[in-house]
Amino acid sequence: MAAAKKRLDLLVVDGYNVIFKSERYMARMDRSGVSDPFEQARELLISDVAAYAKGRFEPIVVFDAANNVSPERPYTSKGGVRTIFSKTGESADTVIERLVTEERLAPRAVTVVTSDSVIRATVGGIPVTKISSDALVLDVNSLAVEYARENASRQRQRMTLEDRLSPEQREKLWRLMGR
Repeated sequence: MAAAKKRLDLLVVDGYNVIFKSERYMARMDRSGVSDPFEQARELLISDVAAYAKGRFEPIVVFDAANNVSPERPYTSKGGVRTIFSKTGESADTVIERLVTEERLAPRAVTVVTSDSVIRATVGGIPVTKISSDALVLDVNSLAVEYARENASRQRQRMTLEDRLSPEQREKLWRLMGR
């Protein structure tokens, strides 16, 4: 019988709280009035949370839709990140509190990312860890710099056929060629 897969800790991110804490996301705001002004910022945040959580957390990003006139905010999943929009008339705070309470009863370790002092006060206790939005933004910015550096170094590498061969394969090829 195969061993049961270990369940990852839950990461719950207060989406708009993080977006408003970072120029990285605010720069993606569409101020033209043509479309949803937050769409690109949300997409970048979801992508960043996926990278941040990979292998360590099961991530959920909660967005506040309490004043949203459109009920078209389905639960979705992209890149392993579940996104939840609160229902019209419900705050993201309420959704976050409900998620944390459900997981604490499981019991399951939860990390909540928000700088909202009310949420931080109401979701505390074991096994809940709280991270400020600023701390997540710093970590994500560090990851982005690291990824950019790695990609740049890969771009500079010579990619000849010889470079792609293992030392053993290269030795065999040289012998065949009479080197």
